[in-house]
Amino acid sequence: MTSTAPRTPAAEPAPAVPAARETAPAPAPVADPPPSAGRGRTAIADQVVGKIAGMAAREVYGVHSFGAGLTRALGAVRDRVPGGRSSGSVTRGVKVEVGEKQAAVDLDLVVEYGVSIAEVAADVREEVIGAVERMTGLQVVEVNVNVVDVHLPDEDEDGGDPDATRVR
Repeated sequence: MTSTAPRTPAAEPAPAVPAARETAPAPAPVADPPPSAGRGRTAIADQVVGKIAGMAAREVYGVHSFGAGLTRALGAVRDRVPGGRSSGSVTRGVKVEVGEKQAAVDLDLVVEYGVSIAEVAADVREEVIGAVERMTGLQVVEVNVNVVDVHLPDEDEDGGDPDATRVR
């Protein structure tokens, strides 16, 4: 008689049951390099990104103007002087930092009285990010919105001189 050792069952492969997996968020899409990659370099100046950001932010409902007090006052005077730089008003209150692939934007703005500042800020961020990324291909890493004032309905743009509109 042959002695047989107790037989231990061999490890059998587990049935193929799909295991529940945790889904990780998909990585952000990486933009394809521009067609000129490898054939030269494209540099985008800070003022270009500043103008794009300024124009995009101005389109948002509830934004009255840009810049802190003194900057706004000097800009308003410059805009009224014949030959004054009116293009400077587009970047008034807009500061940007531009790298090779990324940009950051800081905005000082005045909102209209009665609007939700949080909603205006969110809309400004969305518009600025969309416009800058679409037009430049740069990734916007942050848009900081600094609300410096609220424009009241009874404030006039002429500096508060009640006799200014009396004689024409």
